[in-house]
Amino acid sequence: MLQLKYSFTMSLVLCLLAGLAVGVPAQDLKPKAKGANDALPRPDGKPADMTKAVKVFILMGQSNMLEMGNVAGDKDGTLEHAVRKEGLYPFLTNDAGKWTTRQDVRFVAVMGSGGPGKTQVRKDEWLTVSGGKIGVEQGIGHHVGNALEEPVLVLKSAIGNRSLGWDLLPPGSQSYEFKDPKDGKTYVYAGYGQSPDRWEKGTEPKPIKWQAGLQYDGDVARAKEVLDNLGKYYPGATKYEVAGFFWWQGDKDRYNAGHAEVYERNLVALIAALRKEFKAPNAKFVCATLGQTDKDNPSGNEKMLLEAKFAVSDPKKHPELKGSVATVYTHPLSMGSSSNAHYGNNAKTYMNVGLGMGESMVKLLKEGK
Repeated sequence: MLQLKYSFTMSLVLCLLAGLAVGVPAQDLKPKAKGANDALPRPDGKPADMTKAVKVFILMGQSNMLEMGNVAGDKDGTLEHAVRKEGLYPFLTNDAGKWTTRQDVRFVAVMGSGGPGKTQVRKDEWLTVSGGKIGVEQGIGHHVGNALEEPVLVLKSAIGNRSLGWDLLPPGSQSYEFKDPKDGKTYVYAGYGQSPDRWEKGTEPKPIKWQAGLQYDGDVARAKEVLDNLGKYYPGATKYEVAGFFWWQGDKDRYNAGHAEVYERNLVALIAALRKEFKAPNAKFVCATLGQTDKDNPSGNEKMLLEAKFAVSDPKKHPELKGSVATVYTHPLSMGSSSNAHYGNNAKTYMNVGLGMGESMVKLLKEGK
C-alpha cells in the first residue's frame, strides 16, 4: 500500500494548480500567472526505507517527454537563470548553490527505436540536475518523493516523433475508416499490428517495415527490462509496484486528422493496456495537454486532442476512470513556443509542467487511499 508522507503546503504553486484538472471540464479551468514559484522542501539527503517495495512511475510519450529544457546559461529560459536569478525552484539547490540530489528517488531513462531489441540507457542516477538538459522528471520526482515514504523509481521509456494513432497504438486497437477532408477519399487506418498506417478503402494494403503499435511494444519492453533487473538500476531494491503512469504526447497526432479524431478512444485504450502490461490495475494515470493549445481558442486537430485529454479525466464521460486519471492543462504553465519546437527549450516550461503533473499524481494517490 502506498504510504503518503506529511501534507505539504503549496502556497506558491498557483500556476501549477491552475493547470490541474482531475475530472474537471476544460471550461472550468482558470489559468493564473505563469512562472510562479514552488514551495517544495529541499530533499533531506536521506535514503528511503529499502524494506519497502519501490513505487514505480513510468513516463511515456514522444520528444517533449525527453529532456529538452536548457540547464546552463545566464539567459532567461535556462534552469540556472531561473534558479539563481529569478529565485525559482529553490529545492533544486542547497545552501552552497549546488544541485541537490534525492537519495530516495532514482531516475532511469531508456530509449530505443521500434520494437524490443537494443536498449540505450540514457540516465541511471539518483534524481539530480545533470547534463545539459532537463525534463518533466524533475518536478515529478520531487513531488512524489516528498509525498511517499517508499523508495521511488521514475522510469522513462520514450523516443521522439511518435504518434499514439500509429507508432504507440496499444494492443487490441481496431482499424477504422476515415474520410480525409484534404482529398475527399476514405481511408482505412491501421489497427494494432497492421501495416501501413493507412490505405485507401477498397485497395490492398502494402505493408512497410513498420507496423501499428511497434513503438508501444518496444517502449513497454524496455521499461520491463529495467524492472526485471531492478537491483541493477535501483541499488538495494528487491521488490516493486507500478503506482502510476505519466503521458505527455500528441504533437505528431496533431498533423493527422485521422489520428486526432480517435485520440480519445486510443488514450482510453492506452490506459487499460498499460495497466494490464504492468499488472497494475489500480495505477494512476496523468496526462498533459500541448502547451500551445489554449482552451479558450482551440481549433482543428489540436482542439480534438485537447478535448480528448480532458475527456479521460471527466467522470461524466468516463465513469470507469473516475478518481484514477488526471489531466494537466499546460497552456498557463508554458513559457511560449510550441510542442514541435520543444517550447524553445525553456527549462521553466519543463519544470512547471513536471511540477503540475507530479502534484496531480500525488492528489490521485491521496484520494485513492
